[in-house]
Amino acid sequence: MSESFTKGMARNIYYGGSIFFFLIFLALTFHTVKEMPKRDNRQNITEAVERGKHLWEKNNCIGCHTLIGEGAYFAPELMNVYDRRGGGNEEAFKAFLNGWMNAQPLNIPGRRQMPNFHLNDQEIDDLAEFLKWTSELDANNWPPNIEG
Repeated sequence: MSESFTKGMARNIYYGGSIFFFLIFLALTFHTVKEMPKRDNRQNITEAVERGKHLWEKNNCIGCHTLIGEGAYFAPELMNVYDRRGGGNEEAFKAFLNGWMNAQPLNIPGRRQMPNFHLNDQEIDDLAEFLKWTSELDANNWPPNIEG
């Protein structure tokens, strides 16, 4: 068997496999680029959403929280926090988030502590806008339950 398998055959398998998987990669990339505008809610990106995303990154929220299943699993998933804590009401959510952020750390023994980032009201509103925007993404029913 090994005598009939030549270097030329191995080279052809290598190049053929490389081309095959490169074509699959191109097809999947094309499909993703075509489908993303239907799912990513880009028409609702405002300056407040952008500022909220910047705060999210600047304060490394993903170092503890997950968003759309990505990030650390130390603190709750926040993709659906707008629905969980605001019930779909923007003003109620902003009031909740403002109270929550300003009450940190709670200093409850045995409980994980979220630091106080000392955000002003505008920054908290921007963060709320970003979290509201993420809740409107089509993420194939992620997270699997309301509590994240």
